[in-house]
Amino acid sequence: MAKVAVLAADGCEECEALIQVDLLRRAGITVDIVSITGKKEIESARQIRFLADYLLEDVDRDSYDGVILPGGMPGTLHLKEDERVLDWVRSFAEQGKLTAAICAAPTVLGAAGILEGKKATCYPQMEDGLTGAQFVEDKVAVDGAIITSRGLGTAIDFGLALIAFFFDDEKAQQIGSSVVHVKN
Repeated sequence: MAKVAVLAADGCEECEALIQVDLLRRAGITVDIVSITGKKEIESARQIRFLADYLLEDVDRDSYDGVILPGGMPGTLHLKEDERVLDWVRSFAEQGKLTAAICAAPTVLGAAGILEGKKATCYPQMEDGLTGAQFVEDKVAVDGAIITSRGLGTAIDFGLALIAFFFDDEKAQQIGSSVVHVKN
């Protein structure tokens, strides 16, 4: 079974992180919330506190099949400033492992230099941070193992795309139906 890390920093968008954890676990994927802050308690952009499962320094990144970066400010900046995070992103992209980001966090992928010639999307007016990417305005952009999304309003669609990556569209539709997600 697939195993995924959600890298969390203080100032992240809590829903963009936790909706992914919820949906992927419903699909049977092992998901660990991994704090990059040196402490397990994460304080979100709206001062909501939640606990990470592990600290970044305590996990073996090679044990994961994918990495997910939630957006939010200043959480995205913390992710982008952390060389360990950029190294994870580069390593996973090179290995063809799931490398996913939502909202402002696709700019971390741009900063890591992995978007050259890839389709990607992000929060409106953050497009300049998608260095080398072919920007698309889709809710979710899938280019091989790189999956990006626009923001909180697209978080369920993003999660279902992640499920489809590991399983198939049918499994994603099954999970979407189970949470009464209605496509427009």
